[in-house]
Amino acid sequence: MTVVSGAERLLVVDDEPTVRELLAATLRFAGFRVSTAATGAEAVASAAGSPPDLVLLDVMLPDLDGFEVVRRLREHHPVPVLFLTARDRQADKITGLSLGADDYVTKPFDLEELIARIRAILRRTTGRRTGLLTSGPLVLDPDGHQVTRDGEPVRLSPTEFRLLRYLMENAGQVVSRAQILDRVWQYDFGGDTSIVDTYVSYLRRKLDAGHPKLIHTVHGTGYVLREPRR
Repeated sequence: MTVVSGAERLLVVDDEPTVRELLAATLRFAGFRVSTAATGAEAVASAAGSPPDLVLLDVMLPDLDGFEVVRRLREHHPVPVLFLTARDRQADKITGLSLGADDYVTKPFDLEELIARIRAILRRTTGRRTGLLTSGPLVLDPDGHQVTRDGEPVRLSPTEFRLLRYLMENAGQVVSRAQILDRVWQYDFGGDTSIVDTYVSYLRRKLDAGHPKLIHTVHGTGYVLREPRR
C-alpha cells in the first residue's frame, strides 16, 4: 500500500453510488480516512458534526446543488472544497471557483491526477506533512520513524513500528493474524501466528499504559485498532 496521507479526513459527496464507493475505496487505499454523503443535506450535516480536511463535492445533487452546499458549509466551516462533477461548462467552473472552491475537476477524471490535486490542496490548507498517519491520539511519521500518543513520544522497535503502521493503515478494520504476519514479517513462520500475539502485547504495553486501550482483540479473527470512545 502507498500511503498518501493518513492524517487527513475527506468527505466524498456524490449521489451516484458507484462513483461514491469507487472514490471512497480508492482514497482509503491511498491512506486517507473517508466518509461519504449522497445528498447536499447529508454533506452539510456531516461537516457540521465533524469538519473534514477536504470535501470532494459533486455539483448535481438531488436536493441542494453543490454550489449551495458550499455556501452553507462556508457559513460555519472554512473547509477546503474540490468540485468533482460532470458539469464542464466554463460558467460552472467560474461559479464554483468564485464561491471559494480550491479546485474544479470534471468527470471523467484520472484517479492518480485527482489524488495529486487533493495532496496539493491539503499541503496548502492544512500545513501538515503529508505521509503522517493518525488514529485518535496516535500520530505515526513513516519518514521520521516516530510515534506519539497525545503528543508524547513512544519508543518502538522496528518490528513494533511496522506492526503499528499496518494497524493504523487499516484503522477500524479487523485484520487477521495471517494478514499481519504476511504484511509485517513478510516471510513464512510455518503457519505459527503466535509471534503476532507476542508483538501486539508489546505494543499494548507501550501505547496503553495509563490510557484507554487502542488495539482490540477480535476473538477467532485477529485485531483492530480503534479510536478511544469519548
